[in-house]
Amino acid sequence: MNERTKAVKAAMNFALKTDYHKTLATATPAELHTALSRSLVGVITDDWQKSREQHLNARHALYFSAEFLVGRAIFNNLLCLGLTKEVDEMMRAEGVSLADLEQVEDAALGNGGLGRLAACYLDSAATLELPLDGYGIRYRYGLFKQQIDNGFQKEVPDDWTKYGDPWSIRREDETVLIEYGCRTVRAVPYDMPVLGYGTDHIGTLRLWQAEPVEPFDFVRFNNQDYDGSVAEKNRAEDISRVLYPNDSGDEGKVLRLEQEYFFSSASLQDMLRQYKKRHGNDFSQFAALHAVQLNDTHPVLAIPELVRLLMQEGLDFEAAFAITRGVFSYTNHTVMPEALETLPRHLLERAVPGLYPIIEKIDGKLRQELSEKGVPGDVVGRLSITRDNCAHMADLAVFAGRYVNGVARLHTEILKNRVLRDWYSVYPERFQNKTNGVTQRRWLALCNPELAALLTRLLGSDRWLTDLSALTELTRYENDEAVMREFLAIKRTRRGEFADWLQKTHGITVDPTRLFDVQIKRIHEYKRQFLNILAVLELYYEIKEGQLNDFKPTTYFFAGKSAPGYRRAKAIIKLIGEVARVIENDPQVRQKLRVVFVPNYNVSCAEYMVAAADVSEQISTAGTEASGTGNMKLMANGSVTLGTLDGANVEIVEEAGESNNYIFGAHVEEINDRANDYNPHGIYESDGRVHRVMDALVNGTLNDGGSGDFRELYDSILHGADWQRPDQYYLMLDFGRYLDAKKQVNRDAQDELAFAKKGWHNICMCGKFSSDRAIAEYARDIWQIEKVK
Repeated sequence: MNERTKAVKAAMNFALKTDYHKTLATATPAELHTALSRSLVGVITDDWQKSREQHLNARHALYFSAEFLVGRAIFNNLLCLGLTKEVDEMMRAEGVSLADLEQVEDAALGNGGLGRLAACYLDSAATLELPLDGYGIRYRYGLFKQQIDNGFQKEVPDDWTKYGDPWSIRREDETVLIEYGCRTVRAVPYDMPVLGYGTDHIGTLRLWQAEPVEPFDFVRFNNQDYDGSVAEKNRAEDISRVLYPNDSGDEGKVLRLEQEYFFSSASLQDMLRQYKKRHGNDFSQFAALHAVQLNDTHPVLAIPELVRLLMQEGLDFEAAFAITRGVFSYTNHTVMPEALETLPRHLLERAVPGLYPIIEKIDGKLRQELSEKGVPGDVVGRLSITRDNCAHMADLAVFAGRYVNGVARLHTEILKNRVLRDWYSVYPERFQNKTNGVTQRRWLALCNPELAALLTRLLGSDRWLTDLSALTELTRYENDEAVMREFLAIKRTRRGEFADWLQKTHGITVDPTRLFDVQIKRIHEYKRQFLNILAVLELYYEIKEGQLNDFKPTTYFFAGKSAPGYRRAKAIIKLIGEVARVIENDPQVRQKLRVVFVPNYNVSCAEYMVAAADVSEQISTAGTEASGTGNMKLMANGSVTLGTLDGANVEIVEEAGESNNYIFGAHVEEINDRANDYNPHGIYESDGRVHRVMDALVNGTLNDGGSGDFRELYDSILHGADWQRPDQYYLMLDFGRYLDAKKQVNRDAQDELAFAKKGWHNICMCGKFSSDRAIAEYARDIWQIEKVK
């Protein structure tokens, strides 16, 4: 045992003895996790503080995001410190092991790709020794825990801190106050270290927790008004209680606005405080030292808020806005109009009084600037930030920032040519593409250690951990049968471990010898889990009728959460469960086909699923998915992609080749051409396969529990709704081509070695999709930051 491990063991024993009156051998998993985590924080404290000082003394970047889906930190941090083996051996000597800590909850501070991307980027910046830190919200309950009750999603609180939060340091001394008109809320920072791999450099994720100025009204309590005595406390804590509260009504919308303003204002106040310590009240260097990345439109209120804060410091509007324009850049993550936040004036003024007039002033600057450029009046009207008595946040971000970027090449072209076309015509120099990436440390080395060991052995080093493109050298093993069989054996091992986890965690039994086909992502109509389950239903019919005899036994996995107020997405979850029930009750078919919905999808679940999967379903309607990151994680672990030419799928296929993946469906150009004359009902009438799977929704084959949800899904495709045209995401147009591609995957998978070669080639060509590459591009092209000295 080396000296560092001995120090960790001594610190663990001390923490367990003083906090719990326990030993390593008698502590619970939660207690072991807390003691080990605190011990490791002690190990890194000096390096962490040194890194913070280095960031503050140089030009540095700040990542503003409503989500940071960091997951469970302990295993990743041990990997970065190079202590995994030593600590596990030390614990095993005491009769426990690191594996026991898998029972500890994930930090549920994100919903999906947006938040996980933010976490990957902080990881990569720390590894590359770049001065990047994150700002967000320390949600009390995160998103929610998803339970499936009679097939329906049920949301329950996710109390991820019930056993403590040992990786976060509360910084009471750096609390700031947030003003909401007639009330004030405290923003208390909690700092979480972000460890770099193979370096002493450590970044910081600062998350703000909302607390009341006065936590308890004793007079009201003494007057027996018990609810009133804690009303202000509850109202303040609501701000950081839940990620993305249901905003179907005005009260929810106001709370969402209060959340967005809360962390934006707190973060800017924190930046200004740190700046003033070094530069006093001379703000001339503020923009030169700070680059703020706005992760989607959630933090865009930071733009008028920085203007307001600088004006409070004595600057006039012109000077404050000039500084502000040099600070911010904006990442767009969606082409969905409903996700490009539009804030009604009356709600914004109710949530944050005083901010809308500043937005109007910025809009005045926009109109002046466009007029000076000779931009036609109709274009000026379309670009106005405050049109229709609303504040348009994407427009505000593009105008008041330095750069705007998409997150995949196709997505960026759609932004330039359609979504933000007028902006691109006026300010083309501001637009960039930064294709997303994922960190290979967590999404390959940590979640698939057997595969990682094979790659390291064949490569002769582990340099792929910091240079993923090194894996291209391993294409020479594609025709090596021994290597392919070793790869297949690893896949079987990972499927078995996922099956064990699924049984232990959810009581679901699956056969690890089958082909594992997975669609793991947020449940949404444009991601088309609906298309997937309809195609699986058709496979069921064809197998049952004897049309499809030569079918490799396959389990189709779905996992993901629906927004609480999203009725159709919840109906799709119920539909997946109903198709699973029909298949399960048919002994003839279930020997070849199964459907499993995995509840409560989170980072820890994903770590099992991406390593176990054989087929990666990426089937969004072309032109709707900005990038995707699940597709990259699955590619890196040797899954083939079954998908449309959407988001980063385009670039995945360019890197790994269409012959090693399965591309189907309408391209963006075809969808644009068909937009005005598309007739899904005609496809329904002419294609018997479509007819019977759609009719199964309403003819009693599938039971929606009397909710009417399946009828509503049926109508959404064939009849549309007042706010939506029929089959808005072109399921019927792509159904036949998708079904053919699904069958082709199954046929090809029957030749194990040939199929393994496809998966192996995807691994070898995944280098472009490392978040290290992406963050290096941000640092060079957008933030202009350099490695710390």
